[in-house]
Amino acid sequence: MNLSPLPFSSRWIGTPVAAASGSDSLTIVAGPRSDWFVHPGTGEAKLDAPALVGRAGGDFLLSARVEVGFGSRFDAGVLALWHDERTWAKLCLEYSPEGEAMVVSVVTRSTSDDCNSAVVAGDSVWLRISRIGPEFAFHASTDGSAWRLVRHFALTADDEIEVGFAAQSPLGDGCTATFSEIRFRATTLQDLRDGM
Repeated sequence: MNLSPLPFSSRWIGTPVAAASGSDSLTIVAGPRSDWFVHPGTGEAKLDAPALVGRAGGDFLLSARVEVGFGSRFDAGVLALWHDERTWAKLCLEYSPEGEAMVVSVVTRSTSDDCNSAVVAGDSVWLRISRIGPEFAFHASTDGSAWRLVRHFALTADDEIEVGFAAQSPLGDGCTATFSEIRFRATTLQDLRDGM
């Protein structure tokens, strides 16, 4: 499946229950008990959430409005970076145990961490991934214009990195995530904290 806003071809990691795309949108339906996580204590890996990713060389910004049909804890729509099964990261709009939509990030280098960020009113938010050479940045926005830094990190210096979209339902019976207003720019983010 190829998305017209993206200047590269895409492939599936995992298999969605269903998927559909429009001119600047994508919907992914994840199956039951699907997730990306490598437990930091045991090293047990679960990597069966469906993701549509493609190789983006050089610096870039990928953003989308993410809307999730929440049903169970940890249901999420995700912007994702993928290098291999032990080197990846995800920026999520996720359903918290408190029954709130929340921006959550996970960075995996052999094992995963888990970092909760801002609570979101409603079931949608804009998310963005930026690559700046060997660095990556996650941002979130309530309006698609003013961006707040969620996380700044290194993942891999290898240019062979894939970026894209995923849906997950670790404890539930499935989850639908819709990504709209998808934008890709092959440019370098100049300031992590200027809100642009």
